[in-house]
Amino acid sequence: MARRTKEDAAATRNGLIDAAERVFCEKGVSRASLSDIASAAGATRGAIYWHFKDKVDLFNAMMDRVTLPLEEGCAQFSCLASGDPVGRLRSVMAFILGAVASNAQARRVFEIAMYKVEYVEEMAAIRDRHIAASGAFTAQLAKDFALATEVSPLPVSLSPHEAAVALHALFDGLIQNWILCQGAFDLVKVGSSATDAFLLGLGLKWVDGAV
Repeated sequence: MARRTKEDAAATRNGLIDAAERVFCEKGVSRASLSDIASAAGATRGAIYWHFKDKVDLFNAMMDRVTLPLEEGCAQFSCLASGDPVGRLRSVMAFILGAVASNAQARRVFEIAMYKVEYVEEMAAIRDRHIAASGAFTAQLAKDFALATEVSPLPVSLSPHEAAVALHALFDGLIQNWILCQGAFDLVKVGSSATDAFLLGLGLKWVDGAV
């Protein structure tokens, strides 16, 4: 009986977070009320307060259930061999683009985090998480650009860090516009082609057959 009660409580909690995702995406975080979320979940405000301190706590629980795209990207760098740094850059980019395009839940939460919340006061911690992930990802890109330029120096006056910032900006812009335009273009195809064009523009090459 105790196990069943625990399972029911976990199911209720997850149902509330699912409802919060839908309501936050539809109304934005500031305009969404706990009553809206409770109604969408078929529950009561009391049920929300049983599991969460307030709306901020519920928002944080929603964010904790997913891994942000750049966090996934950082993890991928350590999973791939570094013998071909440019090929690894391409592989990581393709992986993240594919993950964003195929994971509806992560995409919805990412949309909320980008467009549906104000990063002030209690929400500042989420902004800090974005900044940390962004900085770590840029640092990983810069490391591979540095490795690549040991073999073939860049033909333009651009440091590995500057190249990383530029590629990161291209990548961010593609994802943000794809989400804003509700999938109006093939994110993986366009993103992969844009990444290749950027790298080739810097005079960088990768091993044939690298994805």
